[in-house]
Amino acid sequence: MRWPWRRAASGAQLIVSWSGQTLAYVVAQGSGRDFTVKRAGVEIQGSDSMDEFVRRLSALGLKDRTAHVMLKPEQYQLLQIEAPSVPPEELRSAARYQVKEMVDAHLDDLTMDVLRVGDGEGRAASQMFVVAANNSFVRDAMGLGEAMHWDVRVIDVQDMAQRNLQTLLEPERATGALLILDGRQALLTISAAGELFYSRRLDLPEGFMGMTWTAATAPEPAVLDTYTPVEEYVPDYAGGGAYSPNFSTTGADSAPAAQGDIDRAQRLLVEVQRSIDLWERTWTQWPLAGLQVYAGERSAELAEWLSRDTGQNVSAFDAAEKFAGWDKLAEQDRSMCLPLLGILLRGDA
Repeated sequence: MRWPWRRAASGAQLIVSWSGQTLAYVVAQGSGRDFTVKRAGVEIQGSDSMDEFVRRLSALGLKDRTAHVMLKPEQYQLLQIEAPSVPPEELRSAARYQVKEMVDAHLDDLTMDVLRVGDGEGRAASQMFVVAANNSFVRDAMGLGEAMHWDVRVIDVQDMAQRNLQTLLEPERATGALLILDGRQALLTISAAGELFYSRRLDLPEGFMGMTWTAATAPEPAVLDTYTPVEEYVPDYAGGGAYSPNFSTTGADSAPAAQGDIDRAQRLLVEVQRSIDLWERTWTQWPLAGLQVYAGERSAELAEWLSRDTGQNVSAFDAAEKFAGWDKLAEQDRSMCLPLLGILLRGDA
């Protein structure tokens, strides 16, 4: 198994995700940062047997290919921990022990790997990411690959794919990306100089994509308690949900976490602002240059809302427009296929 921080062979690529009987795929040709999307889409197995599903995928020209698999956020955990003080060859085993109380499955049921946080310099040198994927999801992906006669070269994760797309847009400065891909959860990543420093999953209120986001009065951003050391603001990477820093308020209407039921749409705004505040206090050497957001056809609307209410430079996420042929993909399939483009930019093609 190859994870995102390892190298793999180059050439024409099939990139897939396989979750909940749903296959998203991109077939692309190219290298470096110059790729042409030849074919892309979403196929749902539904009531088909595996043999029937394989025949359907084969008719699309997806059989007998070299493939890279991207795990979706619901198929793994990305944990950020203090790096154990052990020799490099012992990092994985030490990290495995360190996260045993943080993972949502027995250690024997997980495949794990580690990578550094950010550039590995300064404060980042004392931290590391741990990827913990449930073996059942890995087996499912490999099982489909075997049925399709795929040569699976890489198993990657969506956080790293999103990092790659951010780097395509802004390779040097610190930028954030907020992608809403299924209407239930958003993935927020912040990268700098091509490296992933921060990742957080944000649960969305039910019906969020159908809400009028700009109708409600925006709350004032939470003011973090200046008496709490920044080291104590620890995101809940294990659960992919909100972290719980202490914060003070400056008025009756400035405690948005407590008023989430009053205006559910503001919940996302509050959590994004918290993440930005945490970033600015933790990584002072990397001022945030901007935030790109994706919410399908409502991307520009989401960008306008967050830009106004966070004071950040927020724009619609347009990395996919840099891939020739992307515009031919049906609009309803784009959200599931978008992260797959990031796997093409791993740097080993």
